[in-house]
Amino acid sequence: MTDAKVLTVSDGVIAGTRDDSSGRALGAALAEAGFAVVEHRVVADGIESVRDALIEMAEGFAGLIMTTGGTGFGPRDLTPEGTRAAIEREAPGFVEAIRAVSNEGGRGFGMLSRAAAGVRGAALIVNTPGSSSGALEAFGVIAPVVGHALDLLAGGRPH
Repeated sequence: MTDAKVLTVSDGVIAGTRDDSSGRALGAALAEAGFAVVEHRVVADGIESVRDALIEMAEGFAGLIMTTGGTGFGPRDLTPEGTRAAIEREAPGFVEAIRAVSNEGGRGFGMLSRAAAGVRGAALIVNTPGSSSGALEAFGVIAPVVGHALDLLAGGRPH
């Protein structure tokens, strides 16, 4: 079983004025897909709060870290900047695939995502939107390849 962690980024959840429905939904989807969700943390929006949480969560961790929230155009939507400050190598294909699926059917909401993805140590970090439906859609897109990506991070050979 592969380990996973969830980081919810939301001033509203921290303040108690918003429910962490996307974090809970993402954790449940990860568990249903066979991941052991070993941590679920909530931080306020901001570059430093996201960066510091991701660095701490990735320390000594081999697995998937998914964030939810803070990827849009709002003034406090700084999750991608915090993620880029924490990662050692980018993995743009993950968010490119998520954006492509989100744009299907003429909805176009994927164009509004500034999400980032990358690697820190043996952890794969992927940003998802703050809505439950967006976070679940994003996980559904990347789920088929996450295991292989984590195998490669652990030193496995490409197929």
